[in-house]
Amino acid sequence: MKNIIVLVALFLSLQAGAQVAVDEMAPEIALPNTSGNVVKLSSLEGKVVLIDFWASWCGPCRASNPKVVKLYNKYKDRGFEVFAVSIDSKKAAWLQAIALDNLTYTQVNDNGGWKAKVTDTYGVTAIPSTFLLDKTGKIIAIDLEGKQLETKLKELL
Repeated sequence: MKNIIVLVALFLSLQAGAQVAVDEMAPEIALPNTSGNVVKLSSLEGKVVLIDFWASWCGPCRASNPKVVKLYNKYKDRGFEVFAVSIDSKKAAWLQAIALDNLTYTQVNDNGGWKAKVTDTYGVTAIPSTFLLDKTGKIIAIDLEGKQLETKLKELL
C-alpha cells in the first residue's frame, strides 16, 4: 500500500509541472505578440528581464500593471525589459487590456488559459506571477513586487 501511495504522489507531482527555481536558467518562451509574430524570450538576452504572467480578466494583475509600467519607464533606458505573458483565450480582451493599461513593453500570448503550456513549464498556478532574470537569462528572483523589485533592479542595473 505504501508503494502505491508513493507512486501516485510521484505521478501527480510530475503532472502538475514543477516550478522553475532561482539560480536556474529560464526556459525558453516563444509565443506570438499582438501582431501575431513569434517573439522569443532569448531575444532579450543581455537585459534584465521581468517575465510577468497575467491575463486581462485577472483583477490583481490589472492592479499591478501600473506599478510594472512605472518601473519599466524608469529603468528601460538602463537595460530593463518586461516580457509579459498573457494566458488570455480571447485576443480582443487581451488587446483591449494592453491599450487601457498603457502596456508598451513586450507582450506575448499563450491563449490556452490555465492549460497554457507555458504556465506548466514555469509551474505557474496563480497570476500575477513574475520571474526576474539577470542579463544571462538566469532566474534570480520569483514574485518580487513593489520596493523589493525596485531594490533588486537598482542592484542589477
